[in-house]
Amino acid sequence: MKTDKIVQELVDSYGDWMVQNPEKTGKGGCGKMTSELYPYNHLFSPIQVNRTKIKNRVVMAPMGNLQMAEETGRPGQKMLDYFFARAKGGTGLLTTGLIPVSHGIDHTVTESGELSYFPRIDRTRTVYGGWRDLAQGVHAYGSHIFVQLTAGLGRVGAPMCVLNEHKFPGSASLNPNFYIPELPSFRMSDHHLKQIVKNMGQAAADAKVMGLDGVYLHGHEGYLLEQMTNPAFNRRKLGHYADWRRFGIECVEAIRKSTDPSYPIMYRIDLSLALNETYGDRMNTVRSLKKFQNGRTIEDTLSYMEDLVKAGVDMFDVDLGCYDNWWLPHPPAGMPAGCFLEISRIAKEHFAKNHIISNAGYEVPIVAVGKLGYPDLAEKALMDGDCDMVMLGRPLLADAEWCNKAYRGDVADIRPCIGCQEGCVNEFVEGGHIQCTINPRTGFEDVIPEKLPEAKEKKHIAVIGAGPAGMAFSLAALERGHEITLIEKEGQLGGKVLPGSASKIKYDFHNYLTYLCHRIDKAKENEKFHLLLNTSVDTNWLKEQGFDSIVFANGSVNIDPPFPGKDQIKHVQAVDLLVDPSLLGDAKNVVVVGGGTVGCETAYFLAYEHNCKVKVVEMADQMMNGVCTANRGHLIHYMEKKGVELVNCAKVVSFEKGKVNVARVTKNVPDPYNTWQPILPKNIKNPLGKTPGTETRDMSLEADIVVIAMGGRADDGFYFDAVKEHCAKEVFAIGDCRKAARVLEATRAALRLAMDI
Repeated sequence: MKTDKIVQELVDSYGDWMVQNPEKTGKGGCGKMTSELYPYNHLFSPIQVNRTKIKNRVVMAPMGNLQMAEETGRPGQKMLDYFFARAKGGTGLLTTGLIPVSHGIDHTVTESGELSYFPRIDRTRTVYGGWRDLAQGVHAYGSHIFVQLTAGLGRVGAPMCVLNEHKFPGSASLNPNFYIPELPSFRMSDHHLKQIVKNMGQAAADAKVMGLDGVYLHGHEGYLLEQMTNPAFNRRKLGHYADWRRFGIECVEAIRKSTDPSYPIMYRIDLSLALNETYGDRMNTVRSLKKFQNGRTIEDTLSYMEDLVKAGVDMFDVDLGCYDNWWLPHPPAGMPAGCFLEISRIAKEHFAKNHIISNAGYEVPIVAVGKLGYPDLAEKALMDGDCDMVMLGRPLLADAEWCNKAYRGDVADIRPCIGCQEGCVNEFVEGGHIQCTINPRTGFEDVIPEKLPEAKEKKHIAVIGAGPAGMAFSLAALERGHEITLIEKEGQLGGKVLPGSASKIKYDFHNYLTYLCHRIDKAKENEKFHLLLNTSVDTNWLKEQGFDSIVFANGSVNIDPPFPGKDQIKHVQAVDLLVDPSLLGDAKNVVVVGGGTVGCETAYFLAYEHNCKVKVVEMADQMMNGVCTANRGHLIHYMEKKGVELVNCAKVVSFEKGKVNVARVTKNVPDPYNTWQPILPKNIKNPLGKTPGTETRDMSLEADIVVIAMGGRADDGFYFDAVKEHCAKEVFAIGDCRKAARVLEATRAALRLAMDI
């Protein structure tokens, strides 16, 4: 089994970096929103790509525009305004999300009725017109935009085509589908592949005429282009495309032939799938991974990149991984800042050492990716020669003005990405369009103005609770001219963000808390804003104040079931332990009850930061069900590495001294450590899946302490009392106070209410 030493070292480090290399979130501003290297002269210097000069070194990553275009595939106002906001925010080069050129060939990219959840750049002048509008709008702000073309999804496409139309996905060879491995993705014919190559050239020609500034090929993550250009997936022995390099080179040649020598071509590639390095011996035992052992090495990839440059590629962005280790190409909250800078440096040094230049006679820029949304880190990466440009995806969703604020030096005002991937990835997996947990305007730029309108009727509003919902509402309502009294019973701001940001892997969430506190400090300069900490109020007090409106954002209360024998063992709520680790005492054997996000993050925290022996008990068949695949996979994979025992399909029966007694299902229990296959959305059933049985067996788990992480329920009693007592003419509830959920729902509700009140 082939492995690359540097890839193995990196993959191994992504689990315990916060212990072994804590400087990843401290040194030189890495992982922190600091401004020690301001002014950012490298970040805001121009760069030449073929004949095109880009105004700065920031590239907007291809964050998928799924469900943002009209059903015909025409870019509509929602998609246009989404990109215009990032161009106005100062981004040098924008890139679109995936635009397939394989409709009618790859059955996973077209929906029933010939509709599309992707934008399209084919078929009609009506569709073309939307692209022309997009290009012109982006250019108005001095930015450039490349269209990202994909040959298709192949085996990583959702297999709804099988369920709805009885058509199977295709691939380079006979490969298992990613979502339902029991379904095959059949070998595509040379004829169909040559048609895709032809379509690629035509799409590029259309893009150029529509005014788009370049073409960006999606050649990584195990999409169809990579399936054809990586021997892990392309195991063809005969035929035109038995040479795994040929398809990619022909795509580039078709684009170059259909445009001209000066039209920029960018290529997205992973230096390694890192599958062997991630899964080791499992590559021999897991059915859906067995065939994928012969992936490109770094040496193979660099050689292939040289061939691509000869064919006409002008620039690359590089990373690691694919769908089957999804946390690598989509680095979540727990991954270290700048996690792939070593990878971009390898490519950059190889090109420099071998004097590789583009056909236009220019150096080939290497774009770094992977948690670079910290201005000091981005600047340092350019200064140190790790890359030529930096690619930001989620940071530009969190704050479209990232570039403008960094250029001005207003780094503390940048709304930092928290790495949750709930709005930017999970939202469209569940059937929505791209959004952002902490920026509720993202994806709604067409209906939510950048500057909120002044309120016609100014009100004095009480806000109960200074968690994310309460603070977000207060700041937005204050912007509209209302008088705000923000009341918090504790002595500090944050609510559930405080325990949520306590562990070292949640440094991004801590950055968000710092940002919110900074915004509140600025708000205190406004005479219409009043902050009351360490203040508990009741309905009588609220009535006496005569508020026009009251907004309850006082969060949730922890679920704490009365398990039999609970008094016989030391126990603590996870949120309390995260804030105060001294509650752990000298306990080393820990059982966490609840395998959701909080439970698994707490288990990770205890295993890595406190060297505890941890077991996690979950009633459901899957750990962290509903959490973004990348975030879920990262935690589960490295918990297994650390020896954390995950016990799914198990119900806590009772406690006794030193033990937690559970009843666990005995039949069809899913492998809790399966990170190479995603959990399907709840409204999509796997017809080949097996349902866990009902018979159980008793188990006893050794424990010095039990950590309860069973979630919360809405703390809505105070709200309903205020409604009953008519404490104000308007009484509202938002966030966990209404329904225990995520920060995404809290900030979304906060802004919507603030706009209307």
